[in-house]
Amino acid sequence: MKPEDDIQLSIDTMKISDIPGVQVIERHSFSTPWSMQAFIAEITQNDCARYLVIRSQEQVVGYIGMWVILDEGHITNVAVHPAWRRQGIGTRLIKEMAQLAYGLGVRRMTLEVRVSNYRAQALYRKLGFEDAGIRPKYYLDDGEDALIMWKELKSDEFEENTDTGN
Repeated sequence: MKPEDDIQLSIDTMKISDIPGVQVIERHSFSTPWSMQAFIAEITQNDCARYLVIRSQEQVVGYIGMWVILDEGHITNVAVHPAWRRQGIGTRLIKEMAQLAYGLGVRRMTLEVRVSNYRAQALYRKLGFEDAGIRPKYYLDDGEDALIMWKELKSDEFEENTDTGN
């Protein structure tokens, strides 16, 4: 299936059966992809971890992970299959994770992004993340620095219209 086929997309909690599709995306997206065992451990053993996938029918086309620590959420990874990029899927995943996080009591979210990844930085800024610092030599594969970004989660982002007409 191609994105232009106007297929319904659905977001759900990542399951072990989703990991092979997630790994395809990992290999296309990162120079040091996570292993199957790492994802299995995250979704079965890490009580702090939350992972979502977005599917077109049964095909995983994107995913996002987050660790919840007290009232903070740390986005561990987010990626979209190359054939599905520039379709708003990354935006949808981040918004969905932020809403989930807020419901879990998270009030601030953070992430790291390569200093050279201007496209991702622009997306994160559009979604309300702000630059907060640099982690020198953060990426093990090439020693590239990471830009640290933070976002304050506000109730008005997630509450439906609560006007009762009074």
